[in-house]
Parts: sequence; structure tokens; C-alpha cells
Amino acid sequence: MKSETEAVERHARLSKVFGTPPGLGQLSAVNHTTVGLRFIVASLFFFVVAGILSMLIRAQLATATNDFIGPDIYNQIFTAHGTLMMFLFAIPLIEGFTLYLLPKLLGSRDLAFPRLSAYGFWCYLFGGSIVLLAVLLGHGPDSGWFMYTPLSSEPYSPGIRSDIWLLGITFVEISAISIGVEIVVTILKVRTAGMKLIWMPLFGWYLLVTAFMIIAGFPPLILGSILLELERAFGLPFFDPARGGDSILWQHLFWLFGHPEVYIIFLPGAALISTMVPPLARHPIIGYTMIVAAIVATGVISFGLWVHHMYTVGIPHLGLAFFSAASMLVAVPTGVQFFAWIATLFAGRPAMKLPMLYLFGFLIVFVMGGLTGVMVALVPFDWQVHDTHFVVAHMHYVLVGGLVFPMLAAAYYWLPHVSGRAPSGKLGVYAFWFIFIGFNLTFFIMHLTGLRGMPRRVYTYEAGLGWDIPNLVSSVGGFILSIGFAMFLMDMLIYWRLGRLSPRNPWKADTLDWAMPIPSPTYNFGSQPEITGPNPLWNQPDLGREIAAGKHYLGEVRNGWRETLAVDVVSGRPHYIILLPGPTYLPLIAGLTTAIFFASFLLKVYWMAAVGAGLSLCVYLAWAWANGAKTDPVPVAASPKGDLLPTHTGLPQAPGWWGLVFTLVADAHLFASLIFGFIYLKTIAPNWPPPFVLEVSPLLPALAIGGCLVGYLGARAARLANEAGREGMRAIGLVVSYFGGFAAAAAFVAIPWVGLEDLTAHAYAAGIAALAGYGALHALVGGIISAFVATRCAWGYVSPVRSLETRIASLWWGYTAVAAVIIGIAMFIVPAVLPS
Repeated sequence: MKSETEAVERHARLSKVFGTPPGLGQLSAVNHTTVGLRFIVASLFFFVVAGILSMLIRAQLATATNDFIGPDIYNQIFTAHGTLMMFLFAIPLIEGFTLYLLPKLLGSRDLAFPRLSAYGFWCYLFGGSIVLLAVLLGHGPDSGWFMYTPLSSEPYSPGIRSDIWLLGITFVEISAISIGVEIVVTILKVRTAGMKLIWMPLFGWYLLVTAFMIIAGFPPLILGSILLELERAFGLPFFDPARGGDSILWQHLFWLFGHPEVYIIFLPGAALISTMVPPLARHPIIGYTMIVAAIVATGVISFGLWVHHMYTVGIPHLGLAFFSAASMLVAVPTGVQFFAWIATLFAGRPAMKLPMLYLFGFLIVFVMGGLTGVMVALVPFDWQVHDTHFVVAHMHYVLVGGLVFPMLAAAYYWLPHVSGRAPSGKLGVYAFWFIFIGFNLTFFIMHLTGLRGMPRRVYTYEAGLGWDIPNLVSSVGGFILSIGFAMFLMDMLIYWRLGRLSPRNPWKADTLDWAMPIPSPTYNFGSQPEITGPNPLWNQPDLGREIAAGKHYLGEVRNGWRETLAVDVVSGRPHYIILLPGPTYLPLIAGLTTAIFFASFLLKVYWMAAVGAGLSLCVYLAWAWANGAKTDPVPVAASPKGDLLPTHTGLPQAPGWWGLVFTLVADAHLFASLIFGFIYLKTIAPNWPPPFVLEVSPLLPALAIGGCLVGYLGARAARLANEAGREGMRAIGLVVSYFGGFAAAAAFVAIPWVGLEDLTAHAYAAGIAALAGYGALHALVGGIISAFVATRCAWGYVSPVRSLETRIASLWWGYTAVAAVIIGIAMFIVPAVLPS
């Protein structure tokens, strides 16, 4: 009885510390459970809207020469459907499930950067709202969810329709990059004690690779969106062949993101399957190591497939052969995962519960999509079906099979975890059959209409082409599919409130997410467990009771801190204690100021966009100022065994350092895409060489590159001086890097304006301006960082022990200096060396 009373009191203390204020205070929530559920609910809302739009599309195509919807509205609906499904449903739903589940599976109390994930949600919500509002007002984008140029360029898409897509989706992609960095750092550092990488749940491996793919895959599209918006707003001709640009460059940048995105969507679905199969089969997963290898191989190979979508644009035959082989090769690691799941099911005693029904639906649908994927990987066949409904069918089989069916299974599997209640299963079974039959009626028939030559993206067709009956069948199937999804949502809503109470671990699962009370408390665990192997709940049967009794790490609340463990990346040995932030409005305010910037740029009120950027900078600085401490961390008790660990505040490799490392990885991929685009235009685009070249005094490039090098050397000197306790030299180094940064930024800005007469005359000039802008922005940010760190030093937030901020400044400046040298080479050497 005493132990139960202590557990209840511990629950009350932890709930108070990790809770969120009621009412409007909910807007300040940063807890991963709350933020994850918000992502899920918002993504389902966008899914419902996209589903309604798809029904309008199928109603229009049900019969020949149908005038139900005119071409303008149809193009808006078609574009909005694809955009909502790809950018506002699929990826955010994945992010929501990940934010909710990841800390629970890793045995931690929250994510590495709770405020960053909250900021990511507001960026997603506000960016998506811009796109959706435009559609509802009849001014939605109408160039397709792929926004191919020149259809999306100013001459063929005047007004702000394409701008809405470019700016709205770029706003949303800030969210994706934020969550990607969040996931990587959390998996590497924020696990529970003893959780080695080789013991980590497969869910962690899948999401680690997925997050790296987000960090590497989204920047090319972000860059493409920025360049196209600059072309539309200011006339910089990156994609205009008449002025040295090339529309195919957009396709390269888009599909550098677009094909990895297929696996960004598939891998989290596979992660859910690999998590659900062992408890449902009542057998540990077979081939853990092989699955991990297959996950990594899938992530690597997926970045060599982007030309898979561009076979018909005139790629040299040798290139076609390479990308065709890579497109077929990616089926191998996918097959490894399928065989592992099937072997586990055969080796165990599968329980035919409702989630298993949806898993079997996934196996059937995704395998069919994979087979057609191998077909379109073959160049001669792809030439025949390219831009037909065959490709539409293949895409939906892969994406719906790879994501939607696993997510439906996961919804039923984790519903008790979220609500404490279990569905009856009856309505869920009916929903499954409506979804499964409706889906195959809708999209299997599209293979046939595609083989009969029906093109994509047409709003009507003539009678007598053999497309009438298949399209009618597809449309009927689409409405059956919609009924199935409506039944699923109804089932979720009914049993969320009215379902029978669920036992604590209804699936007898092996993972830590079921070692806590249900519904999940805000703090996850009464104490963070120390695990001794994989499958912790099977290997340590009393673990749940020990956690509740506070017998493991961080079982008591002290000083009102939100605490969670940080561990060694490989061994899982406790490293330090992370002090997590509590509820704050800063993420919401940052989201609003970012929205001011994007909305003002969209409306071409550029002075207001500058105000929005300035306000955002102020909020980010206030956010950063709220971190840290003025006293050096001292070891504190971390467990009943007497383990002593320091708090993270200011430690050299605290989460903030890791976060900047992976932010710079994303930044480097954007920069590499910019260099690729510049070299691509130089070697491939028409109307090269340009009628003019960059003519500028050597002083400007020397000042630009030299200023960045000085910025790095000053920041590095400040870091070393800080570690040696030399405060005067630390201040001098930061002041030097500050002035170096602003001098470099001014020189970068001056280079195109002094050396080129008209930045809109040729893509060469536009490319020079883009490179200079990239260098100027990074030098300017470096100067701001140096000034900020110098101020923090003056206020006592930095010491030889609390050296994080000087290390961050040095890291940023090191990257900026390398980028400046590469920019100089691209500007002054590449144009002279490469043939025109």
C-alpha cells in the first residue's frame, strides 16, 4: 500500500512539472505527446479535405465530355489534391506519429528540442493554411503539385497562384527540416540508460534514416522554390531558356526531393510494421541486423533514383542505364524487409486482431505497387506509360500501400495507448473491406486506362476511346473508398470516448511504450528504465512495476526541473541530464512572425516582409537567450544507486551543438544543390556563354572570402581562449569575427551589383547573385552569432566549462568559411574551366 501511495504522489509531482496550463495556456504546449497528437489531427483534417477534392476529380472523370467541373477549377482541385496529400498529410502524419511514439519507445521523457517541434507544428499549420485558404477562395495553385516550369513561370501562370504554392510549401518545409533535426538528435542522444544502438527498437533505426533523408532531401526542393519565386518576383531567369536558364533544372531539383520522398513515406510505415509484427506474431523480429542494413541501403540508394521520373527529357543513354539499374536495385532491400516480416509471422503464432488485417492489406497493396515500380524502372516500358494513368495507379499503390494501410493498423494498435480505450473491431473490419475493395477498384483499373493511353492531368476526354467504362468503375471505387475512410474515422471517434477500457499492455508487446500507464501521462515514465537487452518488457517482466516505483533513473522531481537522460551515442551509457524547457509561447510567436514574412512576400509587400524577418530574428534571439545558466553544472544524483550526472547547461556537446551540426548538414545540401544548379546551367542550358562576364576588382572577392576566414579564425580563437580561461582574448576574438562577418556580407552583396549591369539579363548573372546572396546571408548570421555570444559572455553565461556557445560560433563560422571559398571558386574559376 505504501509503494502504491508513493507511486501516486510521484505521478502527481511529475504531472505538475510536465503539464501544460489550461485554456489559452494550451497554446504554449511543448510536450511531445501534445505536439505529436496535434500533428496527427491537423494532418487528418488535410487528408479529409484532399479526399473530398479527389471525389470531385473522380466525379468529373466518371464519364466522357463531362462538364461537371471546368478546366480552371479542375486544375486547382487536381493541384490541391496532390499538394495536400504529399506535403500536408503524408509527411506531417509521419511526423506526428514519430513525435508521439519516439520518446516512449526510447524510454525518454521528451524530445531533444521540445520548443523546436512545437515551432515546427506552427509552421506546418500556418503554411498549410495559406495553401488551403487560397484553394477555398478560388485562387489556388493550378500548375500541378509538381509545379513544372514553364507552366508555373510568370508568363504562363500570372498572378499569385504559383507564388502561393512556392511560399506556402516552403513555409511547411521549415517544419519538416525542424522535425528532421529533432528526430536525429533525439535518437542519437536522448535514449534511456543501457539502450545501445544495437538494442534500439527498429522504429528508431527506420526514423533515424528517414530523418537523415528529410535533412538531405528537402533542401533541393526548398532551393528550387526559392529560385522560382525569385524568378517570378524579380525576374532572375533561372528557368527561362531564352535568357540562359533551363526548365529541366526545376525537374532535377524537384525529383532530388521527390523520389527520396517516396521512401521517406515508406520507411516510417515499415517502422510501424516492424514494431507491430513481433507482438502480434508473439515472436521476436527475425533478421534484426539484416533489416537495419536494408533500411540504410534503402536510404542511400533512394538518392540515386531521381532521374527515374525524367526518362523522357533527353537524358543520355548511359545515364538512363544507370538510373534504371538503381531503380531496380532498390527493390532488394525492400524485399529483405518483407521476407523478415513474413518469416516472423511464420515463426510465431499470429493473433488475428484488427491491426493484423490492415497489415495484410499493406502486404498485398504495396507488393503490387512495387511490381509496377520495377516495370516503370525499365526505360522502354516507361517511355510508353510515362504521363499516363498507369503511373497514377503505381504511385497510389506505393504511397497508399506504404503509408496509409500501416497507419490505419497503427491507429488501432496504439488507440488504447492514447485514449485508454479499445475499439470493438466490428466497424473497423467493415471499414477495412470498404477501403481495400474501394482502393483496388479505383486504382487497379487505372493501370488499364493508362495502358490504353489515357494521359494524366486531363479534365475531360472524348467518348469512344475505350476509357469510359474503366473510368466509371474507378469513380465508383473512389466513392466506396471514401465511405471506408469515413467509417474508420467514425470508429475512432466513437471508441475514443465510448470504447471499453483497455488493459495496460493489450498486445503483450515488448517495447517500452507499453511500460507506462494508459492513456500516456505527460512525463511518460515514473523513472527512466535501465534496460539490459533488446525486447525489454519480455526480458525484464517486472520492469513496468520498477519504473512506477521510481527504482530507475530520475525517479524524483527536484527544483521543478523537467529532466531526461542523455546517453552515449553507441553504448547507451548515461552521459548527462537534459533540463527540458517548460511551456512557452515563443514557438507560437516565432511561427506568427515567420508567417508575417511569408504572407508579406506573397502579397509583394516587401518592406513588411523585412519587418517579419526582423521580428523573427528577435524572437529567435530571445529563444536562445532563455537557455543556459550562470553557474557551472555540478553532478547531481540520477538514480537510487547513487549515479551522479551533470546537467547539460553549457556542456560542450549538449543537444544544441548536435542540433547545429545536423542543421548545417541540411544547409550543406541546399548549398550543394545551388552549386549543382549553377554548373548544370553552365554545361547544359541553352544560350551559353552569356554575352557578358563578371568584372569586378579583386578587392571585393578577397574581402568576401577573407572576411569569412577572419570570422572563423576569430571565433576559433575565442573558443580556445574561453577553454583556457582568457576572457580578454575571448572578447577580442568575438569582436574580430563580428566585424569580419559584416565586412564579408557587404562584399558579397556588392559583387554582383558592381560586376554585373543587369541581374535579370541572363541566368549567369542570376546564378552569381544567388551564390553571393548565400554567402552574404551566412556571413551576416555569423556576425549576429558572434555579437550574441559576446553579449552572453558579458552577462556571465559562458565559462571554460560552459563553452557550448563559443563552440557553436566556431562551428558556424567554420562552415561559412568553407562555403565562401567554394563560392569564390564557383564564381571565378568554374565559368572559365568548364566548356560552354
